[in-house]
Amino acid sequence: MTVMYNDAKSIEQAGEMKKFIAVAGNIGVGKSTLVNMLCQRLGWQPFYEPEAINPYLADFYEDMTAWGFHSQIFFLTHRLRLHQEVVHYPDSVIQDRSIYEDAEIFAHNLYQQGHFSERDYDTYRTLYESLAEFLPPPDLVVYLRASVPTLLTRITRRDRDYERAIPSAYLEHLNQLYENWISNFILCPVLTVPADNLDYVAHPRHLDLIASKVEDKLTGKEEVIFAADEMSQF
Repeated sequence: MTVMYNDAKSIEQAGEMKKFIAVAGNIGVGKSTLVNMLCQRLGWQPFYEPEAINPYLADFYEDMTAWGFHSQIFFLTHRLRLHQEVVHYPDSVIQDRSIYEDAEIFAHNLYQQGHFSERDYDTYRTLYESLAEFLPPPDLVVYLRASVPTLLTRITRRDRDYERAIPSAYLEHLNQLYENWISNFILCPVLTVPADNLDYVAHPRHLDLIASKVEDKLTGKEEVIFAADEMSQF
């Protein structure tokens, strides 16, 4: 039987007080919502995506090939700054989307779509890998895995104008990039959450289950899974 918890005492008692979690996943999967709910539960500090307006964005949408490199360098720079703020924050934190996703998912997608030249992509990767080598990784990545139908349902539910026209094929391609990235990610432990089966907004006890699994990973348990019979109890 899984024991639920309502605060951060179990994690704090495990040793090091400060923890750093990054929540990863595709567009619309519910990263920001989970960050907010877990931070409220644990009393930790949330860090959301940078709000700075990308000065290259308008040009990028006009000509993605000409401005893709500039736009992604801007995003990478601001994500690096946020990562540094997270690392130096004195208390435990949960970050909405990691610096790794900028490079491994979104910049890689632009390259695959032909919007990065080979030269620009090589330069971008060299810069990213040089920076990542010196960045302290999170203590845990929580990866929210969801199918395209679930993503589309949640995107429709939150009803953001700029997301309404996102094609399902684009989300499917990003899913494939996410799966490839997470299967090869070794910088820290990963907790994969089956978001198709867990709706922590509609069902608060789904949040209880996720929180207990986060605790298991942060306190050193090697294999942590969401069993089908376990999820059906909620």
